[in-house]
Amino acid sequence: MTTVVFTHGTGVREPHLTALLARVGSGLAAAAPGARVVAYDWGGRFGAKLGADGASIPAAPRAGTARSTGDGDDVEEWARLYEDPTAELVAAAAGGGARITAPGAAFAGERPRALLRDVAARGEPAAGPLGARIREAATQLAGSPVLEAAAESLDQESLAWVLARALTAAAIAAELRDDAPVQSGGDERDAAVEVLAVRLGAEGIGAGRGPLLRVASRPLVRVASRYALRRRRALTDAVHPAAGDILKYLARGEDARQGLKELVATLEPPVVLLGHSLGGIISLDTLISGPLPGVELLVTVGSQGPFLYETGALPSLVHPQPLPAHVPPWLNVYDCRDLLGYAAEPLFPGRAHDVPTDSRQPFPVAHSAYWSDPAVYRAIGELIP
Repeated sequence: MTTVVFTHGTGVREPHLTALLARVGSGLAAAAPGARVVAYDWGGRFGAKLGADGASIPAAPRAGTARSTGDGDDVEEWARLYEDPTAELVAAAAGGGARITAPGAAFAGERPRALLRDVAARGEPAAGPLGARIREAATQLAGSPVLEAAAESLDQESLAWVLARALTAAAIAAELRDDAPVQSGGDERDAAVEVLAVRLGAEGIGAGRGPLLRVASRPLVRVASRYALRRRRALTDAVHPAAGDILKYLARGEDARQGLKELVATLEPPVVLLGHSLGGIISLDTLISGPLPGVELLVTVGSQGPFLYETGALPSLVHPQPLPAHVPPWLNVYDCRDLLGYAAEPLFPGRAHDVPTDSRQPFPVAHSAYWSDPAVYRAIGELIP
């Protein structure tokens, strides 16, 4: 009888491992009736733990530490604007009533649109490193369809601050999208808002805010930042096994590899190593580090092993070193929608065989949907000795 050693991925602990093993065993029973499945519970033995009961986790910031508002909302409101720089304008436009413009009178949006176009044309040197991105943002904002309605709802002073924040938020959001190596700090951001507000019609330098963001956008600003800070300990307890498992394995993975070797040594051949995600890395690394008698097939599912190899981060093999001859045939399964699944065949032609699948689930669900996909079990069943 063939024994399939299932090596789980990051963050898996009991009782979830037992449930996962039952699901994998049930799927393989149909595709490979002669195989039995055993689990390698490396997470329970060698996975990440908070050795000092979370002593490294800082306490949540005290209320009243936000300089702009005094109540801690400033950071949350900016987080909302980085997601959607026009959030305030949209809220203002939605709150405005119908307005009739007298014949010959200027439309409410004409002046702010002209000011925005001036910023787009001439820039704002006082905005510092954000200046170039602000010019791009001003061009886009000048053509915004909500500008007219927002201008009808707000007085000139409030509108100037709202537009200044929208431009600054758009510029910082562009920094985030481009993965700029240095991101703007809060002081730099607030300084840019103030000089822009004056350019856009504000009468003087203030605290960098008008009334709309404080009132109208409050229901919109239920983002994760403040919640995460206040519940950082609980969130760390929830996610540290997954993130910590990866970091610990890459730094000190020998125990996990040795544990797999010892398990395989107790089994009658033929043996198949089946690893998901980080479990696939552990299985691959263990096989590369030395022959495992009795192991006749390696199966990795949704694994980052090929990516780590190509980037030079795989502990046992550095690109472009070839796969050792003692490594058995390798089946690598990845879902085309799983951003954590990588192809092995282009890196190891003739040694690895890729099988792409499609669970029709978006990421990150796709990373855990392999065990519900009959195509995965069929691909494994066809090669199990």
